[in-house]
Amino acid sequence: MTSLPDLMTAAAAASDRATAIDVALIARLTRMAGDLAINLLIAALILVLTVIAARWSSGVVRRGMSRVRGLKHDPTVVNFVVQIVRVGVFLIGFIAVLQRLGVQTTSIIAVLGAASLAVGLALQGTLSNVAAGVVLLILRPYRVGDVIEVGGASGLVQRLDLFVTQICNADNHKIVVPNGKVLGDVIVNLSGQGTRRVEIHFSVGYGTNLKQARHVLATTAAAHEKVLADPVPWAGVTGLLDSAVQVTLHAWVKSDDWWQTQADLFEQVKVALDAAGVEIPFPHQVQMDHVPPPPGPDPTEPFPVAPVPVAPPAARSSRTPRLSLRTRKAAS
Repeated sequence: MTSLPDLMTAAAAASDRATAIDVALIARLTRMAGDLAINLLIAALILVLTVIAARWSSGVVRRGMSRVRGLKHDPTVVNFVVQIVRVGVFLIGFIAVLQRLGVQTTSIIAVLGAASLAVGLALQGTLSNVAAGVVLLILRPYRVGDVIEVGGASGLVQRLDLFVTQICNADNHKIVVPNGKVLGDVIVNLSGQGTRRVEIHFSVGYGTNLKQARHVLATTAAAHEKVLADPVPWAGVTGLLDSAVQVTLHAWVKSDDWWQTQADLFEQVKVALDAAGVEIPFPHQVQMDHVPPPPGPDPTEPFPVAPVPVAPPAARSSRTPRLSLRTRKAAS
């Protein structure tokens, strides 16, 4: 049997080992908690520095690109590049935070690569809009502030980003067109040129002096303050309609003055034609009293009758008749 002193010695040794294990565990947990606190503090500091760096870098890029002569009045490309720089800085800071927290970034990048492939297959239409947005930003068929016509809608371009183009029409309606549809359709940039032509069709009567009508149109347009002197306003006969002669006016103005100048010319030319005594015909309804003539008498002669068909004569045979044996004997 084990003596009491031996049992007490064994119990004391076991108690010392348990105490040592507890002390080591506590020390390890304390060290891990300290390391985690330090890592969290450094990660938070990296995140704050990332936000500051993103703002600073985007501001530097914006100021630098704004000094370029070709980009001073085109905020579309500037905003696009600034957005890319900001996202890139945030991505680098996020990877640094994960590495500081002990996360294996290589595995995360592999998972993100596989996930991006699946998302790309599921969002083919959206990614095509992104590709179309990049092409539009490179080619720049229109800019923010231009008046365009695309996809059956027309208006002022308010924003162009990677996915959609936002325009505002004359009724202040917000219209959003996907970039894929914009790039695949015909784009009409109404304000892409510095000048624009006003074309108005007027109708005058056939009895009008056409030289006088053309002179009225041309001189009225030339007297308008917004109409450019070069090219000079032009007026000419462009059609012979059912009840009128079509006379067309061409006048060149600046793109920003097109709408108001067209409205002014409609009014001023109408007043000038009235003052010159030029008739502008319009449809008339004429009432006519129509009395049908009385019916005539019945015909006295009979109706013609078709002739009776006559049978054709029988055709004669061209073959020589054969003589019988008795007839040949009599002949001999």
